Parts: sequence; structure tokens; C-alpha cells
Amino acid sequence: MTAYDAEGWAVWDRARELAEAGEAVALATVVWREGPSSGHQGSRAIVTAEGRLEGWIGGACAEPVVLREARAVIESGEPRLLYLGTGTGEEPAIPEGATYVTMSCQSEGALQIFIEPMLPVTDLVVVGRTPMVVTLVTLASAIGWRARAVDTPDMPSRGLRRHSVVVVATQGHGDEDAVRGALESVPGGPVFVGLVASRKRGEAVLGYLADRGVDPSLLAAVHYPVGLDLGHTTHTEIAVSVLADLVRRRAAGELRPAARTELPLMRTPEAVDPVCRMTVPADESHWPLSHAGSTYFFCCLGCHDRFEADPAAYLQEV
Repeated sequence: MTAYDAEGWAVWDRARELAEAGEAVALATVVWREGPSSGHQGSRAIVTAEGRLEGWIGGACAEPVVLREARAVIESGEPRLLYLGTGTGEEPAIPEGATYVTMSCQSEGALQIFIEPMLPVTDLVVVGRTPMVVTLVTLASAIGWRARAVDTPDMPSRGLRRHSVVVVATQGHGDEDAVRGALESVPGGPVFVGLVASRKRGEAVLGYLADRGVDPSLLAAVHYPVGLDLGHTTHTEIAVSVLADLVRRRAAGELRPAARTELPLMRTPEAVDPVCRMTVPADESHWPLSHAGSTYFFCCLGCHDRFEADPAAYLQEV
């Protein structure tokens, strides 16, 4: 990071802040540039799962590609190196495994952008006071999760969030209050609520809460019995089965909150710029131009003007 791009550190802090708040983001960093590209080595930006970009990695040509690739990185959890080149064949050797995209805007520069996922740390809240609770918190902390034990009366003050994973292990001592407290701790309930109990006991707890007016949609999301079947285990060893179940669910993407839908960018249709072949949002901010009954969209005004001057030259390639 150079002094020129010191603001990139603020982007890094913002990415960490969002991840800690439970929001999956991708961090994009310019690792190489060839002028006159508007991106600079060390420039950074973050992209959310909904397609919101904060920071700076380049101009209008680079941004739509980075948005698309960053959302794919968030979905897969795997980083990727993006190479935005001129398509002239004069660039340095493309690194193995890099995703190459032709960028034929007026700047005629080139960029390499490393995009990495910053996924939320699993926030595990275990409700109860048994030795198994202590073991589960210890094991989860050892694998890098944010884990803590709470008692039922303390739950409202312990900062549960939408991305929290709650395991109720009160084991007969106020199960109903603990499950209800977990479900109603945040709007819509935490991303996961599991009950350490037999199936018969779990059905009784949920039936009790249903009779007392708890939202059926919330009750339907309670998992019981939580934990993998490891056969005959001790009370403390149950913690291993519960953690194994949670790890399996996390790997399958079950512990990730659904992306928020209030931001419109994810719903914006996309189009291919007929000049530079970039994928761009098909909206009013991308220089729409009607020709022969069709509307075309562009990454920049330069592509728009070149197409307007000679549409036939580019439509032959479409």
C-alpha cells in the first residue's frame, strides 16, 4: 500500500467491519497496472453480495466486471485473480489461473485485480450451564469461531444478530424460555437455532411454544435434535457431535444469512457492450442507445460514441 493509496486501508477496515457484522463481502485489490488505466496499484474496493461497491479500483470499464466477479467470489468462497487487458496480445504473460477479460475502453490500460472473499466469522452462542456447554465453546473457539456461553436470562443483552448460530443446551432447565428467547432475539430469528434434546422432547418444547402464540414460521426453523449421531457418547462428548453438525452445515452454506434484497443492483438486468464486449448493467446510467429496434448499453461514453458512428462494424460481431 503506497502513501498515494492510503485510503485503501480505510476500505480494508470497512470490509472487516462488515464481516464482523455478519455481511459477506469481497475485497478487490489492484495488484498490477499498465497505464494509462485509471486504477492504481494498491487501490482497493469492497463489493457486497448485493452488488454495492465501496472504494476505488478503476473506471467505468473495470467496475462492472469487478462487480460480477466479486459476487461470484462471495458465492464460491474462493479467491480469483482478474486480468483486465486490451486484447492486443501485447500484455505480459497472463498468470496461470487468472480470469482474462478484454477491456477495450479509451484508456487502453490494463489491470490485474485480486478478489478475495471476506466471509463472516461464525458467531456461536451456546445457552446453558452444563459441562457440555463449556466444552462446545472451547472447541468452537479453537477452530476460529466467535463462541460464548450465556444463561437464558442474559440472552437479550448478549448481542445476538441475524448471523448468530444459537445452540440451546439447557437440557430440561427452561428449554422453552431459551428457545423462545433465541427466536425472538432479532427480527426473523437468528440464522440457526438448534436444541440439544431428544426428538420427543423437542416436539414437546415446540408444541408448548406454539400453544403460546410463537410465530409458526420461527418454530419451523428450530433444529432438533442438533448434533451428529456418533453412537453412545458421554455428556461432554455430545459437544463434539454438535460441533461436527455445525461444521457440516457451515460448509454446506446453511449458516449464512440470506442476502438482503432491498438494494436494487442485483435485480438490474445486464447487457453486453457491443464495442468492448464488457458485461454492464442495462440501466439508464450506462448510455443506452436505440438502434434498429434494439437498445444497447455501454461501459463508457467512448464505446457509446464509437457504436453510434458505425453500428454495423460492431453488430457483425454480435
